[in-house]
Amino acid sequence: MSAARQRSPQAGPRWTSLRLRLVVVFALVALTAAVSASGIAYWLNREAVLTRTQDAALNSFRQEMQNRAATLPLRPTQAELQAAATQMAAGGNPGYSVLLVDEREPGKPIAATSDVDTLTLEDVPRELQDAVNRRQKVTEANEFPYHLYWVRISPRDKPSLVAGTKVIGGGPTGYMLTSLEQERDDLNSLAWSLAIATALALLGSALLAQAAATTVLKPVQRLGDAARRLGEGKLDTRLRVSGTDELAELSRTFNRTAESLEKKVADMSAREESSRRFVADMSHELRTPLTAITAVAEVLEDEADSLDPMIAPAVHLVVSETRRLNDLVENLMEVTRFDAGTARLVLDDVDVADQVTACIDARAWLDAVDLDAERGIMARLDPRRLDVILANLIGNALKHGGSPVRVSVRPVDHELLIEVRDHGPGIPEAVLPHVFDRFYKASASRPRSEGSGLGLSIAMENAHIHGGDITASNSPEGGAVFVLRLPLDVSRAADGDDEGDGGVRDATQEGGDK
Repeated sequence: MSAARQRSPQAGPRWTSLRLRLVVVFALVALTAAVSASGIAYWLNREAVLTRTQDAALNSFRQEMQNRAATLPLRPTQAELQAAATQMAAGGNPGYSVLLVDEREPGKPIAATSDVDTLTLEDVPRELQDAVNRRQKVTEANEFPYHLYWVRISPRDKPSLVAGTKVIGGGPTGYMLTSLEQERDDLNSLAWSLAIATALALLGSALLAQAAATTVLKPVQRLGDAARRLGEGKLDTRLRVSGTDELAELSRTFNRTAESLEKKVADMSAREESSRRFVADMSHELRTPLTAITAVAEVLEDEADSLDPMIAPAVHLVVSETRRLNDLVENLMEVTRFDAGTARLVLDDVDVADQVTACIDARAWLDAVDLDAERGIMARLDPRRLDVILANLIGNALKHGGSPVRVSVRPVDHELLIEVRDHGPGIPEAVLPHVFDRFYKASASRPRSEGSGLGLSIAMENAHIHGGDITASNSPEGGAVFVLRLPLDVSRAADGDDEGDGGVRDATQEGGDK
């Protein structure tokens, strides 16, 4: 992958969802606590203020009724009633209005109010009038036939307290109205103060949450970065540990895990390298005796017709197995080069149709292969490795699918597509995922075959080193289909890819064969 195309997960905003959830939880807790505390404080203060004002007004009204209204004559005149109401209002709280109701004669009620604009009999709720005039039965638990009653009203959006009582033993009925606007204003100011305090508490909780998130999540963030670097192969990644809390213990666990992983990977790499070196050395050492054995086998094959008929089949078997062993050694050496990362491309500009034709002609497959390729399709790739890929794909199709094998070549965008299709029974679905595995045998009952079991694997490695790929599937019409995809210009793909195995060399610059 090109370094320019890599995108670090840290490139985005660091406002993670965990941080957001932490801030939201802090804010909700603070908001709930602040609203609850403010609501309780407001309710308690409201009750205290209203109760204090109410008790003062009712006590004052009760006292005035006893001192003034109770001293009136049994049948007071309008003037006497008016004077008493005015005196009672003057002796009460500010905003205090009094209404006295009596009878001048039976069935002829009279009323006097200290402020006709504030309190009249129409302003007194009917329920309150009925409660005040209702005579109670005198019992041991109830000493008086009449009681003081009150109610809060808001005429014309002005909160007020209205109370009423009747003079016991005969006398006027009195009603009092006092304004609660000052208390309402005080309570509104208190509500605003509590709202501002709630908002400040919410803001403070958000700031505390941000600080807590930074404190808690920063070690987690460092742990995530370290795990990411570890996943990228930087096995020497370690975390700086400080403290004795749970996060510090987590960092220590990570360091121990990373150390153990680094050691195991190093051991595995050493064993793998040793195994690759053994295979390479073994393959190299086998080449010399194999060359001699091959030469002897070819001589024996030339003389097979003059040998005893009982010996000739054995000679042919020795020659066949010697060639198979020779191919296996060559394939093992090629695989070793891929595993060691020493495989190199030698690029050249080739006509793909000519290259495919040369591959088929060199192996005498012209009669068994149907080629569909237009001349003039130029590609920059390694001709030798392309020949290896085609030889393996076409040879595999001829061996397992039978002729005719159809090979089609076409360019698509910036890619070269070569499709190899046979007309055989196809590939079993259980085998498809493993066709490119090394030494994989489709049938466990037939572990031996003419091939080495490495051909398709080597073809895939050669495709990969070009920056391409090979896919295997079954055609709906029957038969297996292998599709090779390669860049039309491997040098450009290689320049943008610094992670591939091996490397690229230019045949035109190094004197390679055209």
